[in-house]
Amino acid sequence: MARGTRVVKWRRGRRDGQRSYMVGAFSLLTTCALAEALLIRLGQTYGSTAEERERRLPGDDIVTSPQVVTNHAITIDAPADSVWPWLAQIGWHRAGWYTARWVDKLLFPLNWPSASRIIPELQHIDVGDFIPDGAPETKCGLVVEQLEPGSAMALHSTSHLPFSWRDRASLDWSWAFVLIPVEDGQRTRFLFRSRWVTSPWWFTLGGWLLIVPADFLMSRDMLRGVKQRAETLARSPSYGAGM
Repeated sequence: MARGTRVVKWRRGRRDGQRSYMVGAFSLLTTCALAEALLIRLGQTYGSTAEERERRLPGDDIVTSPQVVTNHAITIDAPADSVWPWLAQIGWHRAGWYTARWVDKLLFPLNWPSASRIIPELQHIDVGDFIPDGAPETKCGLVVEQLEPGSAMALHSTSHLPFSWRDRASLDWSWAFVLIPVEDGQRTRFLFRSRWVTSPWWFTLGGWLLIVPADFLMSRDMLRGVKQRAETLARSPSYGAGM
């Protein structure tokens, strides 16, 4: 009789343990799914308003039927002419992308530190110029497709893929950098939009699960990096003297 009781208790305890494990696993999966959904949402919208997300921007006609659209924005306490020089010089082994140095070291160890000064020789850009986003042998970069000096620049890439993937995957990607003066030009709204389409399905799925959440971190860093540099420039004595 005692032995039978022990068996029943053991079985009951085993069932309770399995149930607890399943509840715990379900809770963990739910938490991870909610966190991923939040990161995807932030990766699509961080800093932007609903009106800005609906607004037509330069470069929207480059990728006409995107699978993914991201919109990010920040208000900069400086006029647009103290923001634009930082955008004109972006690029790999140019002025960088103004992301945090630890991010570059972790993800892009070959990147130089982002510039903290205006580089005069990098200020002239034209439609058709190639802006590198990797070492020359990668042939990775973006082409200037549309340009409104001082206010907007639209870039286009089909090269942001490892060489080993280029015969079995594709990416068509546009970036738009737009400056909108606010408060009589004393401040600037900086909008950054990306639009892209990918194939095949596994690359598209990876884009949603990995690239879009990463875009929240990288774009937020870039926006803040430009904001800090532009506001510092606007406060400097040389700014009022025409830099």
